[in-house]
Amino acid sequence: MDVNRAIRTAVDTGKVKFGARGSVKGSLSGEPKLIIVARNCPAETRGDINQYSKLSGTGVYEFGGTSVELGALCGKPFPVTVMSVMEPGDSDILQVVAGNEAR
Repeated sequence: MDVNRAIRTAVDTGKVKFGARGSVKGSLSGEPKLIIVARNCPAETRGDINQYSKLSGTGVYEFGGTSVELGALCGKPFPVTVMSVMEPGDSDILQVVAGNEAR
C-alpha cells in the first residue's frame, strides 16, 4: 500500500490532529501513535518532536513532500507541517510506515 493513500485514509476514517505545537505536546505524553512531519518542517520543531518522541516511544515519519503537499493530501486548504495520528481508523498507516522505515 501507498503511504499517501494510508495518510489520506487515516485523515478520513481515523482521528488525527494537525499542528506543530499540539504534536510537540503530544510527543511529550506519548499520546499519538505516530507523528508525521513534512520535509520542510523547521529544524527546531523537528528536533523537539524527535527528542520527545524518543523519550515517549512515539514513532515519527518524515513525509517526502512539503507542508503544502501534505496539506493537499489531507484535503486541507492550508499547509500541514506536522500531524499526529491518534487513531488510524481504517488505515494501515502504522504498518506501512514501519515497513518503510525498515528499508
